[in-house]
Amino acid sequence: MNTNAPPIHLINTEARKKRTRLYYSKYWQLYCMIMPGIMFFFLFKYVPILGSVIAFQDYNVYKGIMGSPFVGLKHFETLFTYPEFLKILKNTVFISIYQLVFGFPAPIILALLLNEVRKMWFKRSVQTIVYLPHFLSWVIVGGLVINVLSPNYGIINEILEFLGIERKFFMQQPEFFRSIVVASGIWKEVGWNTIIYLAALASINMEMYEAADVDGAGRFRKMISITLPSLLPTIMILFLLRIGHLLDLGFEQIYMLINPLVAEKGQIIDTYIYSVGLLGGQYSYTTAIGIFKSVVGLMLIFSFNQISKRLTGETLY
Repeated sequence: MNTNAPPIHLINTEARKKRTRLYYSKYWQLYCMIMPGIMFFFLFKYVPILGSVIAFQDYNVYKGIMGSPFVGLKHFETLFTYPEFLKILKNTVFISIYQLVFGFPAPIILALLLNEVRKMWFKRSVQTIVYLPHFLSWVIVGGLVINVLSPNYGIINEILEFLGIERKFFMQQPEFFRSIVVASGIWKEVGWNTIIYLAALASINMEMYEAADVDGAGRFRKMISITLPSLLPTIMILFLLRIGHLLDLGFEQIYMLINPLVAEKGQIIDTYIYSVGLLGGQYSYTTAIGIFKSVVGLMLIFSFNQISKRLTGETLY
């Protein structure tokens, strides 16, 4: 027996290190390709988290993080006791739920309809048309929405007048604002979101449809019994990703459409952070709002992930 031989665990460790070096040397090109993405997330997603400490300070730009005094949960107490913020939170939740109820199913429905089209030239034409708005900025889309709904020369009011209905000031009446936000968001993004569902539809085994044809099933029956169940995993994953952003409506859309007359129903957390934080200089307070949004999103993801696991078996992790 060789008593001078190294211990087994050291031999295994050296073998693992050797395999790791060989693996990285073999696939170094792939790691070079993903390095820019890793650096992006590290610099713009993880490093800024360190700045969240100012939510517990009375942050002063000139003193910096190290020189600003700690105040504990002062800004969070202000957050939950300030009546104006509670009203803004209510607006944000309502608009987000409306978008979830009406906007989330829209690309699913469009994908199912396009999947039933047999004329490829027509299908591709429709796909191209509905994709295009995604590439327009909200500055352009906001201008289009305002012009379309204009009481003087907007096409909607022209149609209403033709039908004998009085012209309406859509952009100046609070009761219409949330519907305008949801409808414009659907119009802009429905085509782009449809891509994911069309890709999922393309992966469905065609033999199931052939078997359904033999059994005499029609198109609607095949959609209910084959297409939708096959899409369910994709739908649940995208729903879980969406529910985590319940309080993130997008600053650009609301900022382009809101005006003082509809601020009562249209002011959301993102526009409030812009006006109070960037314009008002209350950096600690708005950072506390950002932490609150992140915690709510994390709790929603965990909760609905467990619900999805029990009901459908599909989870994010």
